[in-house]
Amino acid sequence: MHVSMDVSLDPTLGCGQAHRWRKEGDSWHGVLGNEEVVLTQTEDGFDCSGTEDKNKVLAYFRSCDDLHSIIEYISGCDPIVADLSGRCPGLRILKQEPWECLATYLLATNVNVKRIAKMVESVCDTFGTPLKNGRCAFPTPEQILDRSERVCECKLGFREKRFIELAERTENGEIDLDGISEKDYEECVSELVTINGVGPKVADCVALFGFGHLEAFPIDVRISKCMESMYGVTGSYRTVSEYGRKKFGEYAGYAQEFLYHSDHI
Repeated sequence: MHVSMDVSLDPTLGCGQAHRWRKEGDSWHGVLGNEEVVLTQTEDGFDCSGTEDKNKVLAYFRSCDDLHSIIEYISGCDPIVADLSGRCPGLRILKQEPWECLATYLLATNVNVKRIAKMVESVCDTFGTPLKNGRCAFPTPEQILDRSERVCECKLGFREKRFIELAERTENGEIDLDGISEKDYEECVSELVTINGVGPKVADCVALFGFGHLEAFPIDVRISKCMESMYGVTGSYRTVSEYGRKKFGEYAGYAQEFLYHSDHI
């Protein structure tokens, strides 16, 4: 299946938004739902094997985003981002499945991207449904709870109890992901930070990548350094994040991605 789209797979899949993608040779191997997919860049998009559900792929890559208009908008807000976006065409924000995104970013605290990917894969191998080519789907809350005694095999460290608690609260409906999806950005983040293990940064990442709030502007150590060195902005998480959201408006999340990867562009 061929997908025509303005996208560059390398920065989009290799930037740490999602953690189940591996580049092997010229292709990216990943898991979307219960299907293992392989994507290979072409001049006008990419070739995709492993699924026939084109709509699922288009939704994942947010095909409805007018990338040209978005880049034009954030470039007009700031010359630094204008330069970065011009040197990294085709970088897109992904739209991940909310449960998987939330559970993944709950694990992504005080650890590097490589370690996150290892933990996520371990969780999938321990609890998820096996797929035909050797990998496993991301597990449902029910699957995790059915074998919760095996969580120690995943080597999640201090995140272990939080992870099981998240599965329990989601399975019993205490955490209503469908309800959260209907909330605006501020309400979404306010709801997410009530979850044990979800602070402002994780909440912003989940709001951006899981619930599609493109105005979110997550702040980690790298972004904090960028904001200080490039804009002279320091202070609390709220102070720095609000500066980014006010500066870049409704597409602040896209600007954040370019700043995040400024060392690699």
